[in-house]
Amino acid sequence: MFEKTVNKTKAWKKLENHYKHLRKVEMKDMFAFDEDRAKKFSINLEQMYLDYSKNRINERTMKLLMALARESGLEEKIKAMFAGEKINVTEKRAVLHVALRNRSNKPILVDGKNVMPQVNDVLAKMKKFSDAVRFGEFKGYTGKKLTNIVNIGIGGSDLGPFMACEALRKYWAKDINCYFISNIDGTACAEVLNKIDPETTLFIVASKTFTTIETLTNARTCRKWLVDALGEHAVAKHFVALSTNTQEVEKFGINPENMFEFWDFVGGRYSMWSAIGLIIAIAVGFENFERMLEGANAMDQHFYNTDLEHNIPVILAMLGIWYNNFFGVHRYSVIPYDQYLQYVPMYLQQLDMESNGKFVAVNGEYVKYATGPVLFGGAGTNVQHSFYQLIHQGTEIVPMDFIIPAISHNEIGEHHEILVANVLAQGEALMRGKTVKEAAEELKKAGKSREEINYLKKFKSFEGNRPSNTIVFKKIDPYTLGMLIAMYEHKVFVQGVVWNINSFDQYGVELGKQMALSILPELQNNSSENKHDASTGSLIELIKRLRK
Repeated sequence: MFEKTVNKTKAWKKLENHYKHLRKVEMKDMFAFDEDRAKKFSINLEQMYLDYSKNRINERTMKLLMALARESGLEEKIKAMFAGEKINVTEKRAVLHVALRNRSNKPILVDGKNVMPQVNDVLAKMKKFSDAVRFGEFKGYTGKKLTNIVNIGIGGSDLGPFMACEALRKYWAKDINCYFISNIDGTACAEVLNKIDPETTLFIVASKTFTTIETLTNARTCRKWLVDALGEHAVAKHFVALSTNTQEVEKFGINPENMFEFWDFVGGRYSMWSAIGLIIAIAVGFENFERMLEGANAMDQHFYNTDLEHNIPVILAMLGIWYNNFFGVHRYSVIPYDQYLQYVPMYLQQLDMESNGKFVAVNGEYVKYATGPVLFGGAGTNVQHSFYQLIHQGTEIVPMDFIIPAISHNEIGEHHEILVANVLAQGEALMRGKTVKEAAEELKKAGKSREEINYLKKFKSFEGNRPSNTIVFKKIDPYTLGMLIAMYEHKVFVQGVVWNINSFDQYGVELGKQMALSILPELQNNSSENKHDASTGSLIELIKRLRK
């Protein structure tokens, strides 16, 4: 455990002083003074290229940031995670999503027991079952091939598989369609059920305890829909479970042979590499699912074996800390310029904000500095026409991560060249900006009058000096997707270590759910215990009246 308060360390104090000297320095001047800047601040790893030169940093900044990482015990914590130590201190659990994609099969011990045999057993079971569904060997109750695959989960049991399936849509089997139900809103169920045929539908119920209220409510609704159409005996042929609760799975009507296990050393938001990824394996084929694991493992090995100064997740994490804790910028944006990656920002929101949205340090004390930032994003170029106005001319700085493949899966006309031109232009525009003088010159060339120029020149100016990273892949495929997601997983871990918080619990999601359970009986009958505040109590009564 890192006992020292991070904002009292020598490295932190040096960074505070360094910030005072650097905060007004212009990136465009640093590029002008150093023609090798782009080369100095970039890394090439296999099929991934990171350019982080468009940040408000110099070589001393990075040296001090890495000193902070070392003083926070990062190198020891990395080793501890990979060794299976129980670094999830509040829940007394190991954190081993890295074991799920450990392609070397090197033993990883938890409580003295190698977890790799059980990981490999589940992967083998996933391969056998996903192949059987894809090739029509595991059929529905009436003998038809199962071509509609519906994943019922919430949180990590939904966002990871959903994001990955959409990212790899180009790899789907031609006769497979994937659907996802997560929201407790009945509309989520109704809209999916309206699109599918019970005879050709396989439901995957993802709940470790098989008691999650949202997931089980949705699963029971889907079960009733199936039974109404095909009868009670059809359940075992159309439902499988991703769970550890054999008793409840059997009670539901699912054959325990079709229950896929995962473990308490795998957190929900880190679980798509496990049995939670079953729908991915069915959609794209187990070979492609394995390629995704291999890509993640390549990033794991880079993260574990590479010195901090050349370590991609560490660099991204420490840049985030630089802005969050020294510039006072508590937000950042991830923009994939690839339609298939449009749900990556939504996935990363859970990964980052559920992991590091904490105000208590691992030593039990309240933190005295900012922790997890707000993350938002969307697909370029769509978001250029939504929130980029704020990005370029708003009063708040928003650091950006741009993600772009050099080659599209759909090379149609000039589409991809225009897309690439846009993402490269955005990074340059954010860095360079446009002075009032430059704006005035442009208006003059456009034939505007002196009065118009004097009025419009400030509106047309951009202050620039706004930071961004650019992450380039040759092409988005299962391997590169695995690299990308593992990169962000490790980035979030690094920041949690430096902030001295536990990135692997999520107690913050519990309170609202607990209170919902107390409100539910009041909505379902006419009595009211009136234990709520005046606002909540009156809203309960209003909803009850409107529902009558």
